[in-house]
Amino acid sequence: MRKEIVVANWKMNNSHSEATALCSSILEKLKSPHREVIIAPTYLNLISLIELTKDTKVKIASQNCHQELSGAYTGEVSASMLADLGLDYVILGHSERRYYHKEDNQLISKKVDIALSQGLKIIFCCGEFAAQRDAGRHFDEVSTQLQESLFHLPAESLQHVIIGYEPVWAVGTGITATSKQAQEMHAHIRNMITNQYGSEIANGMSILYGGSCSPSNAKDLFAQKDVDGGLIGVASLNAESFISIVNA
Repeated sequence: MRKEIVVANWKMNNSHSEATALCSSILEKLKSPHREVIIAPTYLNLISLIELTKDTKVKIASQNCHQELSGAYTGEVSASMLADLGLDYVILGHSERRYYHKEDNQLISKKVDIALSQGLKIIFCCGEFAAQRDAGRHFDEVSTQLQESLFHLPAESLQHVIIGYEPVWAVGTGITATSKQAQEMHAHIRNMITNQYGSEIANGMSILYGGSCSPSNAKDLFAQKDVDGGLIGVASLNAESFISIVNA
């Protein structure tokens, strides 16, 4: 049975004091979650949140890592450094990394390999732009991202990957994919995994929805057959909103 998971991606938000206060509030309100909860703060707040959550069921993720283990890459952080902290997950392929930092499928593939080599689990993001959906190419775009960044992996490695579908036109815009649109894409992704790796791997993989998921729409989205939780941005910056989504 696959896990139900909700991820809080705080992006470039929260000072150290704000991050620890928000995490503490979430932990206080969370009680006994029936879904796995993952929080992804900035690099600066990783150590503090790892310490805060060490005796809880909440996991901590990095929002990114470099494709090399070490070297002359000023300002970067390697997967080996993250693993050394005792980190659980790393987010790779987020639409903002693809867009603002021009990360392509080949670069993301390298990051996937380096993260897995260090024992990190991956939250792999994929999704299409509005123009691609309008042109009817949304399935093709997501398929290409999966094929070029993930499908070189052996089946045993894929079991350490969570997929987050995030339609770029819905990320941070307030526009959410309908439950039908989300289900169609999640089913497409699961079918692709089935064709590549078999039904056992596909049925065991958690596929999350990301893109203006909120307390008001989370219940309908999470009720879809192939939607196993959410990758939450703006709504995760408020403890009550985030907990409402976790409990949806």
